[in-house]
Parts: sequence; structure tokens; C-alpha cells
Amino acid sequence: MPIVRSLVVVVIAACLCSVVLLGAVLAAEAAPATATLAKRPDPALAPVEDVPGLPRVLLIGDSISIGYTIPTRELLAGKANVHRVPMNAGPTTRGLQQLEKWLRPGPWDVIHFNFGLHDLKHVDEAGVAVDAAKGHRQVELQAYRDNLRAIVRRLKQTGARLIWCSTTPVPEGAKGRMPGDELAYNAAAAEVMKQEGIEVNDLHAFATPRMAKLGKPADVHYTAQGSRALAEVVAQRIEAELPKPR
Repeated sequence: MPIVRSLVVVVIAACLCSVVLLGAVLAAEAAPATATLAKRPDPALAPVEDVPGLPRVLLIGDSISIGYTIPTRELLAGKANVHRVPMNAGPTTRGLQQLEKWLRPGPWDVIHFNFGLHDLKHVDEAGVAVDAAKGHRQVELQAYRDNLRAIVRRLKQTGARLIWCSTTPVPEGAKGRMPGDELAYNAAAAEVMKQEGIEVNDLHAFATPRMAKLGKPADVHYTAQGSRALAEVVAQRIEAELPKPR
């Protein structure tokens, strides 16, 4: 009997070791797939290969513009090569830092651009997003106005047709932002655009009465249907500014 018990113990131990080893092997095989999935780039940020002979368009903006990038490309297929900056353009401070990189390689026929939601976002002293009742706006209004004017003047040097896109609504409960702040920032931007003679795509006016249908609750972002609706407005405004075929 002691011998039988010993054999049973050995068999159980061997089975347990096999299970552990199998689990380790499966985990090792799954790890690369998980890592690959995590690194998969957003298709909206992928480089675009130009169709020869079509005008070149550049989209500059935050995650709202990332959401409408692909449907805008689809709507302008055969009419324009629609590129975008390869990241979330964030606040105007990032725009000033990255603009020279974003503009290469040119030339551009139309540039559709926006900054705002990340400027008015509340952050702490370390720059980390916090509740709207705490911290301070990432870029205060006067600095936003000055930064935007500097960005516009650099964009004008490209010779492209410029379209400013107003900042979309901040709904109640949106983390890190105060509803209504976008109105003040849009007013400052409208002042700059008027002074600089820039066309305005008032996406805020379009989205405001449609937020319940197109937006997400307590969130500045949009559903897929919402992003498609924004894209239709964006594509229409861009198409109107495309150079006429010669």
C-alpha cells in the first residue's frame, strides 16, 4: 500500500507539472498576439498614398477629427487625397511644437484645422487631467488666442486654402471640462479667424442640436454615426475649397 500511495502521489505531481507547463506555453504564445493587438495603429492615423493628380488635403485636430477622418476620406474619394496629422493634435501648445513636422511633406491645397478641447481641459500642476472643479485649464484663454494666431500665420505661409473648424460641444458630465467653456474659446477663435480672413466651419453649431442623437452621454466624443455626420459637414466644406480642375 505505501508503494501504491507513492505512485499515486508521483502521478498527481506529474499531472500538475504538465498543467503548469502547458499554461506557461499557452501564455507565451498568446503574449505576442496580445502585444501585436495593443500596438495595432489606428487606421485613421495611417499614412495615405496619394492618387496622382488629385488635390491634397490635411486635417489637423484632436480625437474628434480622428473620428471623422476615415469617413471624410471615403466621402472625398476620387476628389482629394485626405491626409491627417499622425497623432491627436491636442492643445495649441502641441500645435506650435509639432506644426513644422505636420506640414511635411507639402504642398497642401486645403488645410482643415481645430484646437480647443484640450486647451480648455483641466489639468493639475503636473499636466495630468483632473476633475473640472480642480486644477486649471491646460491653456488659458488669452494664451489660446495668441497660440492660435501664431498657428494661423504659419499655416497661411503654405499657400493652402484654410478652414477653421470650431470646437464641438462639451456636454454635462464630460470629465475634466466645464460645459460652456468651448463657447468662450470658440469666440476667441472666431475673432482670430475674422482678423486673419479665414473661412470657418462651425461644427459646434451643427453638433449642438444633435448631441442627443450623435454624441455619447457625459462625453465629448461621438458615436460612429455621429462621426459620420460630422464627416459629411467637413467633406462638404473641404470640397467647396478644392481647386477647380484645369
